[in-house]
Amino acid sequence: MRRPVVHAEAEELSIQPINSGNLDRMFHAWIGRFTHGISPAGLALAWFDWFVHLALYSGKQAELSEKALRKWIRLVHYLIRSPMQGAKPCIEPLPQDTRFDDPEWQDWPFNLVYQAFLLQQQWWHNATTGVRGVQPHHEQVVNFVSRQLLDMVSPSNFPWTNPVVLKATVTEGGMNFFRGAYNAINDWMDEVEGRKAPEAQAYQVGTHVAVTPGKVVFRNRLIEVLQYSPTTEQTLPEPVLIIPSWIMKYYILDLSPTNSLVRYLVDKGHTVFMVSWKNPGEADRDLGMDDYLRAGVMAPLNVVSTVVPERKIHAVGYCLGGTLLAIAAAAMARDNDDRLASVTLFASEVDFEEPGELALFIDESQVTFLEDIMWDRGYLNGKQMGGAFRLLNSQDLVWSKMIRTYLLGQREAMNDLMAWNADTTRMPYRMHREYLRSLYLENELAEGSYLVNDRPVALSDIRAPVFSVGTIKDHVSPWHSVYKLHLLTDTEVTFVLTSGGHNAGIVSEPGHPRRHFQISTRSAEDKFIPPDVWQASVPSREGSWWPCWHDWLRARSGEPGAPPAMGAAAQGYPAMGDAPGTYVLMA
Repeated sequence: MRRPVVHAEAEELSIQPINSGNLDRMFHAWIGRFTHGISPAGLALAWFDWFVHLALYSGKQAELSEKALRKWIRLVHYLIRSPMQGAKPCIEPLPQDTRFDDPEWQDWPFNLVYQAFLLQQQWWHNATTGVRGVQPHHEQVVNFVSRQLLDMVSPSNFPWTNPVVLKATVTEGGMNFFRGAYNAINDWMDEVEGRKAPEAQAYQVGTHVAVTPGKVVFRNRLIEVLQYSPTTEQTLPEPVLIIPSWIMKYYILDLSPTNSLVRYLVDKGHTVFMVSWKNPGEADRDLGMDDYLRAGVMAPLNVVSTVVPERKIHAVGYCLGGTLLAIAAAAMARDNDDRLASVTLFASEVDFEEPGELALFIDESQVTFLEDIMWDRGYLNGKQMGGAFRLLNSQDLVWSKMIRTYLLGQREAMNDLMAWNADTTRMPYRMHREYLRSLYLENELAEGSYLVNDRPVALSDIRAPVFSVGTIKDHVSPWHSVYKLHLLTDTEVTFVLTSGGHNAGIVSEPGHPRRHFQISTRSAEDKFIPPDVWQASVPSREGSWWPCWHDWLRARSGEPGAPPAMGAAAQGYPAMGDAPGTYVLMA
């Protein structure tokens, strides 16, 4: 029998090539729904690296065995002594660990339970650190994941091993569990239906928060520019332009009137402009870092220069907004654009070599995994990003909250800062990809290889004075990393280290209780002081750092005069509507 003839052209047309890259991306995006965006391959590599090296070092194994034996002996001794009055615990929790602070934990048998847990936690820290040959990044990942797993099984998380929960159950006849179940059902329904929590709805944007009067004077595809109405008869001639991070709604700096940085500046006689970022969607997937630089920094600078002509500008950046401002300032200095009177950076990194625990989520495997998740949707969901940040402080932001809400049945009273934190934003695919690779993985800005208009920029070109703020408890921009600005600039730098975290340390209005800070100025000619030496030598001050910043801006401003007009209609920047504008309201 003759075989049929198949023409090559027909055969070629009948077989479609498989796009393996797209299949991989789709598969990774599907997996990411269950792993909250964490790369399983990255975790597996870290654990394999640790396990193999530990298995090959019998000395480390012997050391861990000895430590385990000693801890069991300490626990037995504590068991014998614990009935005695005033017996000291055999191990104390870390300073930031408040899970076992209630006096009920000192009663038998709960004291033995939590002491055994802390000893086990300490042993696992010893086991996951100091193993020779393990890559430092893998060691950090394994140590971090082991802490997360131990936090999950902490005796404080279970009603039968938590004396505080047991006491509440007996006192209330179990009604705490009834309320907790009600809270759990409501939270689940809010999550499924995409609703804000009822407590967050009490802080409506434009009604309760973001209420400082002003006008929208410019709008493009990425931003709106808000100009705030003056509250003083005279204003300082140099305007202030604030560029917040695009991973947050701008009103972190304009919360309630009592803690609004914008209102504080306006009441001090500053003319304030604010960038309000659009919340990007799938259609914005191809917007990159260059787009954010042009539309998010240079465009508003042009607006401010037109509304307040012939005056230099005090530029302010917060978090990623500060990083982008530093890039813009370096590019402007390179191109002899001298419109900046000063540069202020709030919790902003320009050197990403040591970005703290956030680096746990940033390596080649993790970035590739995130790229695939974002490729599928066109953006990174704000909830995924928020979940990663909560993991960095899971004791307070996850487990303690679950104990209060579901085991004790207590709803935590929400404030304006917490409501703002629940108002999440998204990140476009291309921009976030470029940001992670260029800054975190390659550290191009610190190394002088970051390109703007196809030419590298150098932070050492900046000549405008810099005011930089770091916060002690910052998990996003660790202050040691923020402090590295001193190594990369050849201009005057005033550095502030304030109490609080990434957000609470910045929202630190005068009168806020238990606030303190350190401040000093380094001239361009001064020698470098290591960060820990700086912290030990600079005196601490009580209160808010805001007045010091206002004095710093005032010293670099001219004499007050008549306030400028709202917008510049004749030059194409008319008042288009009232603040807070429309972009901040986008879900």
